[in-house]
Amino acid sequence: MIPLLELPLSLCPQVLVTGSRALLLRRWHWREPRCERSWRAVHTAPVATMAFDPTATLLATGGCDSTIKIWDMVKHYCTHNLKGSSGVVHLVEFHPDVSRLQLFSSSMDYKIRIWDLSSSKCVALLDGHFSAVTSLAFADGNTLLSSGRDKICMVWDLDTRQSKRTVPVYETVEAAVLLPEEGDFSQLGVKKKGLHFVTAGSKGILRVWEVATAACVHTQPVPFALQEEPSERSLSQCRFVPARNELLTVSMEHNIIFYDAQTLQLRKQLAGYNEEVLDVKFLGPGDSHIVVATNSPQLKVFELATSHCQILYGHTETILALDVFRKGLMFVTCAKDRSVRLWRMGRAGRVSCVGLGLGHAHGVGAVSCSRLKESFVVTSSQDCTIKIWNIPESLTSKAKAALISSPEPLHARVTERGHNKDINSVAVSPNDKLLATGSQDRLAKLWSCSDCSLLGVFSGHKRGIWCVQFSPVDQVLATSSADGTLKLWGLRDFSCLKTFEGHDASVLKIIFVSRGAQLLSSGSDGLLKLWTIKTNECVKTLDGHEDKIWGLHSNKKDDMVVTASSDSCITLWQDVTEIEEKEAQAKQEEQIMKEQELSNLLHEKRYLKALGLAISLDRPHTVLTVVKAILKEPEGRRQLEENIVRLRKDQKEAVLGFLVTWNTNSRNCHEAQAVLETLLKHEAPDSLLQFSGIKSAVESLLPYTERHFQRLSRLLQASTFIEFMWQNMRLADVAHPPAWQLDF
Repeated sequence: MIPLLELPLSLCPQVLVTGSRALLLRRWHWREPRCERSWRAVHTAPVATMAFDPTATLLATGGCDSTIKIWDMVKHYCTHNLKGSSGVVHLVEFHPDVSRLQLFSSSMDYKIRIWDLSSSKCVALLDGHFSAVTSLAFADGNTLLSSGRDKICMVWDLDTRQSKRTVPVYETVEAAVLLPEEGDFSQLGVKKKGLHFVTAGSKGILRVWEVATAACVHTQPVPFALQEEPSERSLSQCRFVPARNELLTVSMEHNIIFYDAQTLQLRKQLAGYNEEVLDVKFLGPGDSHIVVATNSPQLKVFELATSHCQILYGHTETILALDVFRKGLMFVTCAKDRSVRLWRMGRAGRVSCVGLGLGHAHGVGAVSCSRLKESFVVTSSQDCTIKIWNIPESLTSKAKAALISSPEPLHARVTERGHNKDINSVAVSPNDKLLATGSQDRLAKLWSCSDCSLLGVFSGHKRGIWCVQFSPVDQVLATSSADGTLKLWGLRDFSCLKTFEGHDASVLKIIFVSRGAQLLSSGSDGLLKLWTIKTNECVKTLDGHEDKIWGLHSNKKDDMVVTASSDSCITLWQDVTEIEEKEAQAKQEEQIMKEQELSNLLHEKRYLKALGLAISLDRPHTVLTVVKAILKEPEGRRQLEENIVRLRKDQKEAVLGFLVTWNTNSRNCHEAQAVLETLLKHEAPDSLLQFSGIKSAVESLLPYTERHFQRLSRLLQASTFIEFMWQNMRLADVAHPPAWQLDF
């Protein structure tokens, strides 16, 4: 598909047109979403750009085949085929004055072409750029602003078709947007009337320029260092949204950002591609946010209700792990840059870095927070050491933390070499007295939090340990390993209490759920497994990811889980156990009520309603009971016919399916044949052929029906023979009476 913001949205807010590499154009009613129409693009190469005219009745497409097509969106046909461009046509734009019927385009020769749609000819060439032209903007009917990757913006007079001014902007410009003449833009340095425009490009910032002086009057402040060369922070698109008075930008990281047009203050940010997600945790007093560590030095904090994303800068290398304190307002991160950072969320939801700890010799791969109070943090590193960091009171107090302008230094009070290989996981016990570590050396160890003294070793896994977790209710430690197993260990004697087997690959994360009664594990095979500790049974396997699940966390209410994977996806899971139990209970109660109602209907001999209710319950045996009750009546066959005929078509189809089952049993074949006779008698052949499953029903009925009739035939023959023998015996008795009869 072509890039997102090159998919044109018409003035009708429900219509979107997309172009694909398959040379197809599709028109979408995107609010539903629904594809209204698709058609061949006619281009011989993929479409590179598209634009609607102001009336949204014409669509221009520029292709990699050096041609431009104009499409009538009302009558659905191609009106123009414009040839003459050099190379890929990467930019098309209609003149805002519909009466002029002009189209502007640019291609690989860096020239801007003006096409007269009345004659389908190129009437002018605007030559001035020395690199690709990236955007066109019309100030009025006679002024055009163009931007290019040659680090300049040019203002053109469309009457003389000459350049009026060249503005050097000293960065590769991907988009230039004219500010409206109406409105207060004084906070952006606009002091006097005249043309002003905003540029977005390789530096990743928005800048406001005055055309009259060719000077930059405002530069957007950003929390990161500016780079001259294009980077992941560079901006690829910029649009002005008049209805919301906002500037919309798109970064090379696929983030869509909304700014207030008059202040350039951030309003909303939508994060796109996350790359590989390494960790995720719930954040906020009510778990209203999630904080995500991706394969980058930036953190992303998402507001779950609106998908608004904050991007936090601070680390200089990839963030490997994070953990959140119990209250949900503070969290800590660790990264390959050998640092530990402490972050705090303010009242408005804004997050800032308040603490920085340095001291590890290698990348810090695991971190855990204290559980009772915000008093300390434990980290472990590839240097095989464990560090316990005290958190100053100035950082835990809301009033004092609000006054912090730069991160305060954190100091490690204890450092201990814990394992012989990389430490993959560290966890603090619920009472803050113990901590556990798991390492690639296949060992888990228990330590005292006060002085980091070793209390015991858990040995039993056959491969490296990926995760350790304390039970919230028992004196138990859970571990997961690359050997595909989970183990529960007793904290008193360090013995293995239980082993859970079921994963076919490494088990990367585990957490206790259901108030400590169950374990939830995630594996490198992309599967989640739910285990009941009491029975050692895997009660549920969830397949929601396509790659390793590195992040796994549950909220405070214990009714929602978030997972993050190498497939760049973050998934929220809802615990529906109570909902399913309530639904099952309600269904059971409804079934009982219907059964009672059915019993009452049979007692009252209201057979038609009884049949309909039994069919709705999908109970063949109950329907058979009703049929038998009808047939026991004095005129049962007639009543059965009357009731079967009055059923709906779907009910008759259901009865046909039921009688196939009845017919397999000789005890019920008479009722089945009676119902079948009624259907054949009162339904036309064409109507019967429309019944769903009629073919399979007939195929099942024939052999059993033939068998029943053969048995009846044999019974009839036997009955005739017995009657004949009985008559002969009676005749013999009359001719030669028995001796006892003569004596009498």
